[in-house]
Parts: sequence; structure tokens; C-alpha cells
Amino acid sequence: MVISQETKIINLAIDGQPVKTKEGTTVLESAQQAGIYIPTLCYHHSLTPSGSCRMCIVEIEGMRGFSTACTTPAIEGMVVKTNTPQLQELRRDILELILSEHPYACLICDRKEHCEPFHITLRKQAETTGCTMCPKNGRCELQKVVDYVGLTEIRLAPSRREAPILKDSPFFDRDYNLCILCGRCIQVCQEVRGIGAIAFTYRGSRTLPGTAFDKSLQDSGCQFCGACVDICPTAALTERSGRWRGLPERSVITTCPYCGVGCQLSLEIKGNRILRTVPVMENSVNSGQACVKGRFGITEFVHHPQRLTMPLIRKNGKLVEASWEEALDLVTEKLASYKGDEFAFIASGKCTNEENYLAQKFTRTVMATNNIDTSARLCHAPTVAGLAQAFGSSATTNSISEIRSAACILVVGSNTSSTHPVIALEIKRAVQNGGKLIVADPRDIELCRYADIWLSHSPGTDVALLMGMMRVIFDEGLADLAFIKEYCENFDAFKKSLKNFNLDSVEKVTCVPGDKIAEAARLYATYKPASIIYGTGITQHSHGTDNVLALANLAMLTGNIGKPSTGVNPLSGQNNVQGACDMGALPDVYTAYQSVDNPDIQKKFEIAWGCSLSASPGLAVTEIRDAIYKGEVKAIYLMGGNPVLSEPDAKHAQEALNKLEFLVVQDIFLSETAQLADVVLPAASFAEKDGTFTNTERRIQRIRKAIEPAGNSKPDWWIICQIAGRLGGKGFSFEHPSQIMSEIASLTPSYGGVSYQRLEEGAIQWPCPDDAHPGTSILHAGKFARGKGKFSPLIYKSPCELPDKEYPLVLTTGSSLYHFRTGTMTRKITGLNAIEPEGVIEINPVDACPLKISDGSKVKVVSRRGEVIARAKVTEKSPPTVVFMTSHFAESAVNILTNPVLDPVSKTPELKVCAIRIEEAQEL
Repeated sequence: MVISQETKIINLAIDGQPVKTKEGTTVLESAQQAGIYIPTLCYHHSLTPSGSCRMCIVEIEGMRGFSTACTTPAIEGMVVKTNTPQLQELRRDILELILSEHPYACLICDRKEHCEPFHITLRKQAETTGCTMCPKNGRCELQKVVDYVGLTEIRLAPSRREAPILKDSPFFDRDYNLCILCGRCIQVCQEVRGIGAIAFTYRGSRTLPGTAFDKSLQDSGCQFCGACVDICPTAALTERSGRWRGLPERSVITTCPYCGVGCQLSLEIKGNRILRTVPVMENSVNSGQACVKGRFGITEFVHHPQRLTMPLIRKNGKLVEASWEEALDLVTEKLASYKGDEFAFIASGKCTNEENYLAQKFTRTVMATNNIDTSARLCHAPTVAGLAQAFGSSATTNSISEIRSAACILVVGSNTSSTHPVIALEIKRAVQNGGKLIVADPRDIELCRYADIWLSHSPGTDVALLMGMMRVIFDEGLADLAFIKEYCENFDAFKKSLKNFNLDSVEKVTCVPGDKIAEAARLYATYKPASIIYGTGITQHSHGTDNVLALANLAMLTGNIGKPSTGVNPLSGQNNVQGACDMGALPDVYTAYQSVDNPDIQKKFEIAWGCSLSASPGLAVTEIRDAIYKGEVKAIYLMGGNPVLSEPDAKHAQEALNKLEFLVVQDIFLSETAQLADVVLPAASFAEKDGTFTNTERRIQRIRKAIEPAGNSKPDWWIICQIAGRLGGKGFSFEHPSQIMSEIASLTPSYGGVSYQRLEEGAIQWPCPDDAHPGTSILHAGKFARGKGKFSPLIYKSPCELPDKEYPLVLTTGSSLYHFRTGTMTRKITGLNAIEPEGVIEINPVDACPLKISDGSKVKVVSRRGEVIARAKVTEKSPPTVVFMTSHFAESAVNILTNPVLDPVSKTPELKVCAIRIEEAQEL
């Protein structure tokens, strides 16, 4: 155990063994650190200890009676005994009481018979033969405690009653016959997850953990994260998937393929099948927590029967199976005639760093163009542009683990509980620790329950709101002028721009009362350290870069940058959006944002790659569509994206794809976009290949091959290398992604010290310039990456499409907790579809009433670009005149409606604001 020099060390003896520990540690924790086992049932290190099970009782010299080790602090000179005959006898008595209400069979069964009173040898035989009568056999903590205390018979008459077995979750069962009333499930739901969906119900012998008024879990607010299942010491809560498939043969630690948090997961494997996924406890990202998608939404899509397993080629208008040889021959033959700017590659924030690196290398060296971009263009690009301009680095400034220690947090444009649930836990923990929370969002999102102030501003008015806050901070003398003088520049120009943002004018623009804006400003400026967290509600606007610059201004104005628990922290929407950008899968930069039009950088890459490179920046993905219509781009290679659903004005996007002369799509499923392709190449999933993802906090983490690829699918990196080699490309003869990372490190200053060997020892946050560098948890400490932080004077620009008489409502878009992006993966998960089977449009009762819209009725949603049918959800979560839809459902594809107008700096579309009207739709 590594203990800092400032920590006071105390000495005690446990079972005669000298133990050193830090002050404030409990006796139980001290024993665990020394490798001494003390039995527990109610204790878990992530929960507040209660000592209610009494299993951890110990004798402490000089103290009367017995103390519970989990609640007793260790003190200097303490002498502890954990395993005396008297203690063991007391534990056996307690355990007998518990087991008198618990089925014996799950502890001592073999495949043929049950024995009461029972003998431990029978259970050991059952474990040896792989008995699966109990779904937690081999993992049951009650079994371990029975072994340790030496319980060999039950003397008490059984007092079991038939308790209910509830199957109201799509993912797990609640068998109360196996419940020992430890309370862990209740504690984790309340303390860690902040939900409180369950509590102890009834009294006396009828006591059970359950929901209020026996509601279903979904009606009680359960988010199906699985934390209760993971923490249950028995089989009372058991995952239904793989329940009777036996114990795993091995486990592989990898990184979740969904959002940008980068949760570490253990894939439990039997044969070539994932039995279940479990969040890893020992890591600094998710500390044993996950969301419903990461916990229950992986196994089914990886093993789904609709996985692509063979290449497909379009013949006579239909996609038919082909061999790899035939498919690769066709792709290389076709692409050979489109070298130069007639070609474009669209890479993916879902693929690995190594694959995105190869995508841009292939595009630039083999296809001789800088027309390479990623799905990050639709969400992350304003962050890349804005933070680079203000700070000199295009990424989250601080680490996820620091959030809990912030004295104030401003969450703006992020429904974090839905999009990044594990980061939302850190925000809630900060509130539990006494931190202040400001939420700025038009909708009443879940975090509003925890907020000190909720600023419900009109969609698209972020600059006005933030500049108004900064005007208050400056006028009231709350700015950190010393920090600004030493570390920043261009402050005078910024200060002049504040004159246009008095509270009266800001209130009119944002529809937020001026006194509330002032209160939020004072809170953020005075409670330090303060952290800013934002999402696509900031970036997906025609002024998205200005929104990011406004947040950078706010952090600099108050000195909340370059220090622990501060900073400007964008939440990337996909698992590797950050990494895809880092790898140079962008039209104007190589890896680490090195400009393609910089002669020195160009020469560096030409020498490394052995070819001539173009100095002209290529097209952004949002510009490629118009280039197709103009006949300038004729062939596209698309890896892991689904623009038919993700692009704004989606019908227009689909029409553009249909105009291409040649389209290659590489994916794990036949997506809506893949159905339009000339060639479809089946890709391996994240669980079937090696590589790295870089999460939202710049942490580079491994993904590891756990199983063989489905059918004849192949890793994306292998496919690119095959095509590049056939087209005469040099430098694509890689045999493993670790070799690709070595090349990345040689060309990428921020990844210079990254290697697979080091990553096996632990994840690394960039910048990590060399092998001796430990990585960087906080950016801009002591100095900004650009030298001095640059303030930006800003003006308010309204959204490009405002409501009018014909289209009187504002549509804003977002994500659901239960689905991801365009639904390619999550729509394959039975349980997720059971919870949220279709897209809805949320509408306030004030707007629904005059339109005679009732909850659950079908409506037609119409914008200037198209129309969709959706079911109405009448709710006050959306304010009057604002409606809300998600982007996960092809049946109600919201991006048919959205506005393709672009932010002029980042080329990101205004997906968050468009004008619509709602009409009655005929019921199907």
C-alpha cells in the first residue's frame, strides 16, 4: 500500500500480526490490507458501513464485548483478535438464524440430492462438478462465510416462508427466498446511484427490500444499472442472461463501447461466448459502476444473429454474399479510379485509435487527399476549435475522479444522467459532499433534482446566458484579476464585449429571470474550485464554437482552470470521439492536431510515410454532401457510421449517398446506410479485436480481444491494411495493433510515451510525451498550452431557424439513457427495447391541449425539410413552445427534420434547434 508522507501512520496488531495503516482506517479495512480475512455480509467498501449483519465482530483488547470491525476505527496500539473460538461460535449462531430463513440447497447441493441438515463437503463436490443449481454458485459470499465459520449443521427449525420471485426487470430476477436482508441493494441504489428506487418494505418477518406500494421497478424510477445485482452477496438478485450457463472459464478486461466515459468492464467468457459483462472495481474511471447499456447491453449485440459475417456485393440491385477475395478485389479496382479529391473517407468515433489512424493514413498516402473526417464533426468539432483557440489544447482539461471534490459544478447543455450516467454519479457525489450544482438546460433533466439553481434558458441562447453571468461576475468584483493578469491575454477586448449583456437584455433573450442569472454567477465565482461540464447542447449549434469560447471565458475569468476539480470539461458522445480526433481523422490536421498546411509538419509526415502529401485541407463530413451533388466527390469509404440517420436533413443526405458512383460501408450490422452500399465489409466488434480507445478525459485505455470474430468478419484495421496494400500503399504491413500504436507514438507528441506494454500496467492520460512521463491528469497547470489563455469577445447570435406562425414550436434533440446514437447496437437488445420500444416527442401540456394531443397519441411532426410520425408524450419536462425528440429510432428519424445549417468555424450542424409544427396523425 502506498501512503503519502503527509498521512499519519498508526500501528496495531491483528491476530498477532503487526499491521501499519493510515489514520481513519477501520479495523476491517486494516485487516483486508494485511490480507487477513474477516467475514462480512452487509459490508461493501463502496457503502457506508452499518455492522448490521454482525459477522465481522472482533475482540479488541481493553474493550468490553465485541465490536464490529467495519465500523470501528483502528487506533494506535490496538490489539485485535478476529478468529477466537468464542467469536466463531457467535458467528455460527448468527449465521444459523440467517439460514433458518434461507434455502439450504443453494449452499450445499450436488446434481443429485439436497441434504438437510447439510454438510459442507456436498457443496464442495457441487462446486467441483460445476453445479449451476444456484446461479451464483462459486460467487456467493454466503457460501464463503459458511465455510469460514465452520457451520456444519442447522439446529434451528426452518422458518422459511414462500417469498415472491419477481421478474419485472428485463434483465434480472428478484428471488426474495434467497434474500438475507443485508440491505446492500438499498444502500447502493441510494448512496452510490442516487436513485432510491428500493427500500425496506413491510415490517417484522415480512420485511423485504422492494419498491414503494409494490410498484414495478420501472415505475419506481429504477434505471436498471445492475449495481444492486453486482453488490448482492447471494443469488437474490441474479442476471437472467446466461443464468444457467455455468461459471465463466475466463474473463477479459476491456473498455465499454458506448459513451465517452470509458468504463472498464470484465467480459466473462465461456467457450467463444460472453456470458455477462461486469464493471471493474479497481480503476479510476468507473470504480465498479456502469449504466444499463454497459452492464446489460453488450452480450446480445455482440452475439446477435443479424451480425454481418460475410462481405456483401451489390449485384443486379441486390446485396449478396461474396468472399473476402472478391470483395477486396472489387473495392480496390473501383477505388483505384477515384484517387484524389473525388474520394472521401468517413472514419468513426466508435472504432479504435489504431483504426482511425490507419483511415487517415490510407486517405492521405494511398488516395492522395485530405478528405478524411469522422462522426465527431457532428458533436465534438466546436470543442476542438474553441478550446484550441482559448487554451491551446482541444480536450477536457480535468479528470473524471476530480468532479466529486468540486465546490461548484456548472452543467450546461448536457443531460449527463442519460448520456454519461457514470459521470452523473460523480456530480451527485459532489453534491453529497456539499458542493453546489448549477444546471443550465431548457428541459427539466434528472440533475435538476440535485441542483441549487436551474437555469431553463431558451434553446440556442447559451452565449447570452453565459456572457450575462460573466457581466455580473465582473461588475461585482468577483473576477480573479490576478490570475487573468498573469496567465491570460486579450482581456480588455473581452471586457468591452460584456457591455452588450446587461441582465435586462439577457433576461429577454434567454427567458431566465435576471436575479436567477446573477445568483448563478455569484455561486460559480465564489465557490471554488468550480468545474464546467458540457455536452452537445453546447456544440450542436450554428454558433457552437462561440458557446465553447464563452465557457472558456467563464473559467478564465474566475481562475477556475489548471487546478484540481476545475476546468472546462466536454463530454464526448461516443467511446472514441476524442481518440478519432487525436489520430488526425480530420480534414485539416494530422495526429495530435498538427496542421496539414504547415510545411514543417507536412515534411515530417512525408518522410515518415515515404510519399508526397497534400497541403490543402480537405472537406468536413458536413461539406461532403454538397460536394457529391456538385459531382466533386464520387466515392466514399464509410467506417462504422450511419449518416442516413445521424446527418441533419437526413433525406437530403440519403439522396446524396444515392448519387455516389461507389460506396463502401464497413460495419458490424447492415445499418440503414449500409443498405445503400455497393460493397459492405463485415467488421469485428470491440470484443473481437485488440486496440485502444481514448475517453473523454484523454485517458488511453486498452480494448482486448475476448472472443473470435463473428463468422468471417474482420477487424477494421486489418481490412484497411488489405485494401491499402492492394492499392500499392506502403507502410500497411501490420500484424497487430500494438505495432500501429508504436508508429502513432513516433509521430504524435501527445502519445509519444504510449505503448501496449505501458498500457498493460495502467491507462495513461495524454499528453504523455515520452516513456518516462506518467501522463497528465490536469491540463494547463501553471501555464496554458498556447502560452497564455486567450479571452474571446463575443456577440449573441440567435439560432438560424426561429419559430413563426407556420412552424410555431422549437424542436430540440438529445439522447435516451436506454439507447445509443442511431440505435445500431442498442436496438438489438431485447431488454432495452422493452423499456423504450419507440421514439416519442415530448410536449408540454400547455402546447398539447390546444392541439388536442393526448399522452400516447400518434402525431405528425413537420419541419421545412420533412415530416415524421411519433407518439406524443405529454410532460412538463419540456417547457412550453419547446418539444424534444431523440435520434435513436429509424421509425421516427428526427434528423429528417433538423436544420443542416453549419457553424462557420467547426462545420458542425445546428441539430439542437429547428422550427416545427405538430399535426394530427392517423392511428396505425
